[in-house]
Amino acid sequence: MIEEPKALRIARDLGPDGTPGWRQPTAAQIAAFRDQPTGFVLDAMMGAGAMSAAIKPCAGLPDRLCGPALPVGNRPGDVLATLAAIHMVRPGDILVAGFDGYQGCAAAGDRVMGFLRNRGGAGFVTDGPLRDLTGLRGIGLPAFCTGLTPGSPVARGPGTVGLPVRCGGQQVETGDMIVGDSDGIVVVPFARIDAVIAALRGVAEAELSLDAQVADGLAEVGLISAMLESGEDIDWV
Repeated sequence: MIEEPKALRIARDLGPDGTPGWRQPTAAQIAAFRDQPTGFVLDAMMGAGAMSAAIKPCAGLPDRLCGPALPVGNRPGDVLATLAAIHMVRPGDILVAGFDGYQGCAAAGDRVMGFLRNRGGAGFVTDGPLRDLTGLRGIGLPAFCTGLTPGSPVARGPGTVGLPVRCGGQQVETGDMIVGDSDGIVVVPFARIDAVIAALRGVAEAELSLDAQVADGLAEVGLISAMLESGEDIDWV
């Protein structure tokens, strides 16, 4: 006989008391990403780390998100693990709720967002839709999702809290940096945070310099100008 799985699997070093060993970026590391566009962060990772373009900021809510991930794994149409994760949230956490991409009902609504806000959470990301838009706007917490639906989920499990989860095409683990804006969501793996911060400085300098040149009237792309001048990589027909 196949043994029935437990309703919840929770990473042992998670807990409402903030058990030591729960990895989390430092305040300085989080601050390094806070005002950076997702495009800059992605470039600093050589183009890796973006979630699916289907995951967008929910209309009428703040579209800026920055903080460490608390990953949650749900079965399609089920939110038991998301509800359990509310009890594990630490101030500043981003709840990343994998929903297996299911679009048939909501992955959360205004009540879950209210719980999350009251626990000090900084935002919510899911690969499913949300519901209760009017209530969500009243809560005012940043939420990224695939759209809206009136459909209600169930809460039966099984599900996971604090274990790696796949969401929007990206692997998300506890303590990974989540950066979001109007362009979407980028995931920075915990082990790469310092390296990405170092690369980010150079990316930002280059991008801001080019922006200033365009504002001053620049009207050509250096790479294309060089190709046109040399003619080596162009076949004129």
